Amino acid sequence: MPRMHASRAPTPPGDITAEQAWTRPNGPGYVGRFAPSPTGPLHAGSLATALASRLDALAHGGRWLLRIEDLDPPREVPGAAAGIVDTLGRLGFAPDGPIEYQSRRGALYQEAFERLRAAGLVYPCACTRREIADSLSRAGLARERNRELVYPGTCRKGMPAGRSARAWRLRVGEAVVAWTDRSGRAFEDRMADEVGDFVLRRADGLWAYQLAVVVDDAAQGVTDIVRGEDLIGSTSRQILLQRLLGLPTPRYLHLPVVAGADGEKLSKQNGAEPVDASRPLEALHAAMRHLGLSPVEPLVADARTRPENGKSLDGFWERATRAWRASHWFTG
Repeated sequence: MPRMHASRAPTPPGDITAEQAWTRPNGPGYVGRFAPSPTGPLHAGSLATALASRLDALAHGGRWLLRIEDLDPPREVPGAAAGIVDTLGRLGFAPDGPIEYQSRRGALYQEAFERLRAAGLVYPCACTRREIADSLSRAGLARERNRELVYPGTCRKGMPAGRSARAWRLRVGEAVVAWTDRSGRAFEDRMADEVGDFVLRRADGLWAYQLAVVVDDAAQGVTDIVRGEDLIGSTSRQILLQRLLGLPTPRYLHLPVVAGADGEKLSKQNGAEPVDASRPLEALHAAMRHLGLSPVEPLVADARTRPENGKSLDGFWERATRAWRASHWFTG
């Protein structure tokens, strides 16, 4: 995980400062987004993140966008993308713009990739995960960061003879990324030690999440990202890519993740139950409780939770926005 700091020390020249990470991109006001992956139906953890991101946009008088991050076909569940969109709609989520699909945006990622490669910042890597783990173990550095091994730089000066590229990696060099979450927590990553040269594209042509999300956030004019704290480890990589590509850095707010009965993060991979969109207020109130917000109106009858009862959902969004604005999560 990134190192946390209660106070900020002087930052060496060329580093990304906390002030930069707080700076809003140029553009017309607040733009937020929710960007799920279609690896299964929407569950309680994803709903809490979606709710927080939309309430933050509403509380700021801004726009809220929906993007489907369908970059990894082998992991996608058929029909999941349409199901997520339908569930959100039945819960009263209304994007302020067309829904974007990353699978249709490959040309943008290719352009960014070529810019980085032209600058000498990309190189091919032949290493398997096992080889990376073995290299780290021999050096006494075997450790993982958010389940990803810190790459030791084996192919940085060239691949072994006779080997083919399995991925293309970004040279992180001596970069240090310091940033401050909207919650006030300060972080600092020495990229070579904490992250290593990370993957931008796999040999099978699939784009890495880190590059795609940076390109899309900039293209959509996103100013504020509200997401789960399980993605804190990705933030320094994204800020580094923003700097290298000359893109603006949004503000970040990371929220506690919803845990299952076993204490692990609730996810599609561990069998999280899908949200019951036939009872929208119950689902939305559960998400509010996870965010530390009190339900905004009582569930007095099943009829009030029916999706066709638009007045009830309208009342929810108005009151929930006020509750978010009064909470510790909200910063102007």
